[in-house]
Amino acid sequence: MAISELQVGLVGAGGVLVVGIFAFNKWQERKHRKAADALASVGVQEPVVGEPVAAGGERVEPVIGAEAPPRAAPSDQQLRDASARRVPPLLPPEVDERADWVVRIESIESVVAGQFCHAAAQHLDGLGKPLRWFGFSDTENRWEPLNPHGAARYHWLCAALQLVDRRGAATDADLSRLTAGLQRVCDAFMAIPSPPARAEALARGAELDRLCAGVDIQIGVNVVARDLAFSGAKLSGLLHTAGLELLGDGCFHSRDDKGVTEFVLSNLEPVLFTAEGMRGLTTQGVTLTLDVPRVADGVQVFERMMGLAQRIAEALGGAVVDDNRAPFGDKASALIRAQIEQFQGQMAEQGIPAGSPLALRLFS
Repeated sequence: MAISELQVGLVGAGGVLVVGIFAFNKWQERKHRKAADALASVGVQEPVVGEPVAAGGERVEPVIGAEAPPRAAPSDQQLRDASARRVPPLLPPEVDERADWVVRIESIESVVAGQFCHAAAQHLDGLGKPLRWFGFSDTENRWEPLNPHGAARYHWLCAALQLVDRRGAATDADLSRLTAGLQRVCDAFMAIPSPPARAEALARGAELDRLCAGVDIQIGVNVVARDLAFSGAKLSGLLHTAGLELLGDGCFHSRDDKGVTEFVLSNLEPVLFTAEGMRGLTTQGVTLTLDVPRVADGVQVFERMMGLAQRIAEALGGAVVDDNRAPFGDKASALIRAQIEQFQGQMAEQGIPAGSPLALRLFS
């Protein structure tokens, strides 16, 4: 088929157009390369797509060794909140992992102490061992006991279940009950509890209970009437002069400077002492009791207790005897002093000195 002059002209025009486009692209490429070389020679970099550009169209460049552009500093509250969410604080100083099973609780949103305690009371009622609550104050940077009626807010809380008391060691059922109850409470507040391993805690509790059972001793001495019953009025006056105080348990207490009971004096008969009833009361005797694990310097306290027993006997016409009504002589006193030193020494060796805060909790 013959090609017309029109077709030949169109083919020629197309070829010229393609050559022109190719030449134009080459020229543009060369122009941009020269511009880039010029910028590089003065240390300026072209903007990259997607990088932030400063006001006025110029990109802010990082310069090594130069002062960084100012950035808005986070507030103190933002720092405290971030820290509370990310860094678990150490345990409260009031707890002791030898004697407590401590469960940390983390909440992204701070919880109100009163609301949390109210929910905990509902889900954790009836636990067989003492349970204490603490919240970590971001502003004070310390743990503090939870106020069940307080409005303080916390990101971190912890529950400390005492593993041992005079009723014995905590059981697996006690720990399971606490774990289940805590989970229900935390679900209501969108918090996360982190209970430690139960088996290790139960083993620690059993070992500590054996130690406590071995040193749990109380020393008792009686002052009994010889001929006439003791007058309650005279007895009360004598005890107040000696510094003893009648408390709500119906016993007179000798207490140290911190208010901790050193020894108690109770009625030998099955009648409690009361402030109103002492004037008309008579009794055949009284009993003085020293709780060895709960008293620091047990030998000295024993000496003071025996001194008071002798004064009561002399003032009211009585005799100092043991539970078998045998006279309480020097030989018995020496034996008791040796026992007190032995048991309190064992406690000190285990890092639980008699009369210390931990001892007071364990022997309660």
